[in-house]
Amino acid sequence: MVPEAETRDVLDELQRLRARVPLLSGALAASTDGLVLAHDTPGVEAEGVAALTAAALGVSIRMTDATGRGGFRELLVRGGSGYIATYAAGSSAVLTLLAEDRINVGRLHLEGRRAGARIGELVDAALKRVERPAATPPAAPPRPATAPNRALPQRPT
Repeated sequence: MVPEAETRDVLDELQRLRARVPLLSGALAASTDGLVLAHDTPGVEAEGVAALTAAALGVSIRMTDATGRGGFRELLVRGGSGYIATYAAGSSAVLTLLAEDRINVGRLHLEGRRAGARIGELVDAALKRVERPAATPPAAPPRPATAPNRALPQRPT
């Protein structure tokens, strides 16, 4: 799991994104398996959106694989009153944005891609630190079994 300090950094990024794009009504970062990392989604159940994002991600990955379009980058869904946009965020996270219908979709993509890249960097770096075992110095070579200050035996001449 992502350490608390990085989770706070991810939340800060989500809040900055919402400040830059006023027509965003919510922003959520989740692991690719649907666990909420951080969210700023007033009035929306973040855990449910994260789980649905993981399901949509699974279908999207299968679609890109089946059609030879490369790895997953983003998904845009338009509903009657707005958009849901999901962006890859590094190797193990996704960013899902909820936007009002009047949003400039080009701006949504520009800001979503940038924020997804930044969140991906934060999450991937945190996971590398957590998963990497502590480095241990190499063991010293064994010392000869001789008593201190004792002369080594001499070969007869």
